Amino acid sequence: MRRRPAEYRRQVRRRFSYWIWALLGLFAVAGLVLFVVHHNQREDLVEKPALERNARIEQAAHKDWNFTEQILSATSFPRQLAEQMTLAKAYVIIAKEHNNLHLAWELSSKIRTCQLLLSKAAMRGEPITLEEAEPIIKSLSSLIFKAQDAHYDIATTIMTMKSHIQALEERANAATVQSTVFGQLASEAIPKSLHCVNVKLIADWHKKQSLQELADDKRNSPRLTDNNLYHFCIFSDNVVATSVVVNSTISNADHPKQLVFHIVTNGVNYGAMQAWFLSNDFKGSAIDVQNVEDFSWLNASYAPIVKQLLDANSWAYYFGGAERLNIELKLRNPKYLSLLNHLRFYIPEIYPQLEKVVFLDDDVVVQKDLTPLFSLDLHGNVNGAVETCLEAFHRYYKYLNFSNSIISSNFDPQTCGWAFGMNVFDLIAWRKANVTARYHHWQEQNTDGTLWKLGTLPAGLLTFYGLTEPLDRRWHVLGLGYDLNIDNRLIESAAVIHFNGNMKPWLKLAIGRLMSCRSNPQTRNL
Repeated sequence: MRRRPAEYRRQVRRRFSYWIWALLGLFAVAGLVLFVVHHNQREDLVEKPALERNARIEQAAHKDWNFTEQILSATSFPRQLAEQMTLAKAYVIIAKEHNNLHLAWELSSKIRTCQLLLSKAAMRGEPITLEEAEPIIKSLSSLIFKAQDAHYDIATTIMTMKSHIQALEERANAATVQSTVFGQLASEAIPKSLHCVNVKLIADWHKKQSLQELADDKRNSPRLTDNNLYHFCIFSDNVVATSVVVNSTISNADHPKQLVFHIVTNGVNYGAMQAWFLSNDFKGSAIDVQNVEDFSWLNASYAPIVKQLLDANSWAYYFGGAERLNIELKLRNPKYLSLLNHLRFYIPEIYPQLEKVVFLDDDVVVQKDLTPLFSLDLHGNVNGAVETCLEAFHRYYKYLNFSNSIISSNFDPQTCGWAFGMNVFDLIAWRKANVTARYHHWQEQNTDGTLWKLGTLPAGLLTFYGLTEPLDRRWHVLGLGYDLNIDNRLIESAAVIHFNGNMKPWLKLAIGRLMSCRSNPQTRNL
């Protein structure tokens, strides 16, 4: 077939390929535009949640920011500021000692600025920023360098701080001793109102002959020796405290007319005690008051404790001057020089016809009927008492000197201690075991004070060793005169609560929340 000449050939196919390329180019451009637009939208969508998330993280960080943790952190601004401030305070003291008052003023000013920034940070709950901390850190560093350049070197700083610390420790120790002394004096003092009560009662006793005649009549009452009744003994020179013990016991008794109270006081308070108990009604209970000075048999030839109490060294021990402050303050209480405090070891001699008694201290309050104590089986023991060894420090080794062979060879250091203040004494078993002779033996062994410190409890632990029957803890709860954290439920369940310690309820030193234990109907006669 013959081909046509070139000028007559059709150009259709070539025009068609141009259109295809043009269309492809347009599509490519459109695709690129769509890609760019879509990519930007996607970035916006991704960036927005990220920013929100970062904002939430930052808010949470602010919320969880803890100033104490920042102070403890080695890399935080508050820690750096606090450390610089401490060093600056030291240099303030040194600068003042070297009479460089201008430097001391500059350091003090920056310290106040630093304290203000730390206070604001703690109040607002947000971290300190670099912009806030940097100027203060730089200025403090400059001043500290200036102080060091003025020959206030580290060695000088350390020596100065040591001397100041030692001086502060000495002042703190002196203040502690002084506080203890004042507390001891306050605990021994009689409030003015109570003193006035005593004075009035003594005046009544001497003016009213009828009271003395009534006392003579009651002294011969057969009820005082009737072992079918319930006998309580109290040895005290405090009229108000004794009255509270008697009133609270009577108020909680099912049969108050069956109660007999045996009170022994000293010559100074005998008239006041008699006048009070003879002038008031106690629901038919019998009350006998005696004067310890009338016990002629209780003398130095019979009782070693009397000889010791009359010794000049004992009085110097209690009433020595400030040079004797190394003695334990609570043992400098003159109550230990009172014979009344030791009469508990002579109960069978004081009441020879009685078979069983309940001994009560004058700083207790009775909350329940105590007559069931008289029917308790002591299993042949002499003393019924509540044990106090729930804590380790109430065992024998805390009261007695076990480095002495006399003690270590006769007693177990882990033996549980017990409490005076509410005790049931079987006087028949007492006389059979000759307990008073045991007491005399240990007092004679301790004439030099090496077996135990002063007081009646260590002597009691030795005297009644192996002769004590433990009672239910609810009969006698102690510590209301010193323990600020004693459980209210324990107090409410107790038959007897004991204000042992210096914070007696009739003093301003008393624990406030426990005053209600003393301010109840039992005290209405006061």
